[in-house]
Amino acid sequence: MQKPLATGVALRLLAVVSEDAEFAARATKVRELGVRQATIGRWFFMALGVMSALGTAIVFWVGGVMVINEVLTVGSVVAMSFYLANLYGPLSGLSNARVEFATSLVSFERVFEVLDLPLEVPEPAQPVSMNGARGAVEFDDVWFSYGEGGSDGLESVRRFSWMGVTEGEDSAQRQVADDWALRGVSFRVDPGELVALVGPSGAGKTTTTYLVPRLYDVTRGAVRIDEQDVRDVSLTDLAHTIGVVTQESYLFHDTIAANLRYAKPDATADEIRAAAEAANIADFIATLPNGYETVVGERGYRLSGGEKQRIALARVILKDPRILILDEATSHLDAHNEALIQEALERVMQDRTSLVIAHRLSTILSADRIFVVDRGTLQESGTHDELLAMDGLYASLYQTQFTKADTF
Repeated sequence: MQKPLATGVALRLLAVVSEDAEFAARATKVRELGVRQATIGRWFFMALGVMSALGTAIVFWVGGVMVINEVLTVGSVVAMSFYLANLYGPLSGLSNARVEFATSLVSFERVFEVLDLPLEVPEPAQPVSMNGARGAVEFDDVWFSYGEGGSDGLESVRRFSWMGVTEGEDSAQRQVADDWALRGVSFRVDPGELVALVGPSGAGKTTTTYLVPRLYDVTRGAVRIDEQDVRDVSLTDLAHTIGVVTQESYLFHDTIAANLRYAKPDATADEIRAAAEAANIADFIATLPNGYETVVGERGYRLSGGEKQRIALARVILKDPRILILDEATSHLDAHNEALIQEALERVMQDRTSLVIAHRLSTILSADRIFVVDRGTLQESGTHDELLAMDGLYASLYQTQFTKADTF
């Protein structure tokens, strides 16, 4: 056992030394370029300054001689020295114009690259309004691929089962089958229903939730809200109808109040406080010196993970969406913060259609239905007890994790 351990430590040390050497080499190049640029710039401006001083001296020397010889007047010499001083400013600016022009071209090139990116999720030509949505969500034979090869290989994939290709198919066809993140997913969530999505890592749970608010468009099939294809609904209406809380909550470098108002710009102070109380974060905010005007820092780095997550929940509560999507919102939290967020979630999910990617047993047990996703397909569905009775994938995952005293 000692020899493999020593070998592993030696390999890690070599990797660290190699990375350190590569970083040092690149840093040295950057340093040398900076020093060279500064040196050349100093010499150039020093030469320009010397020329300016010599030019002024020559004007006064030659001008003085001409004044003595009564060729020029004193006023003419003074005017020429003034004109000469004004000439050096534009010349100095022109000397830097080439560098500034090249720098601007690089900046504009990057800006135009972003502006020229095609819209992956375009606004529909004649968007359908979704005012007063009930919150029914339906997946109708949904296929989705993040790559380009998914739709081209659909005919081949139709012959494959969710386990892969049939025996005898070549490796190219097997690769086509693996390009799909979701394969023929179909289910329906009724208004106000709480549905939990469970399954192994990489099964397609997060991808499924991405398709509801149109973060991506389906490759084949349709996702519908209240019998209306989401591709026909305006993006603004979808944003108002759907609220999302991800595992990593994003907060802006602004105050807590501004971060909350991002969901509802015209929210009043009373509405903000009510949302914070519902998310179990009001007491913490009250302890801060500036209260709701406290700046949280870039991505909320001044707050703990649980505090950021509760602010994100408060933001969703303030938004008051009809459909709520939670992507492992309580993962990587301590027991105290998890309890606070679970209590807040119970209030948030009341009378809303909720799709929850859950690894916590408490969330799963409270779900109306559980969808088990594996390898991009919907394998099982039912309540907790029904799925355990099936003795399938859900039962296997449950027994594996719960028997290790880890919540699922």
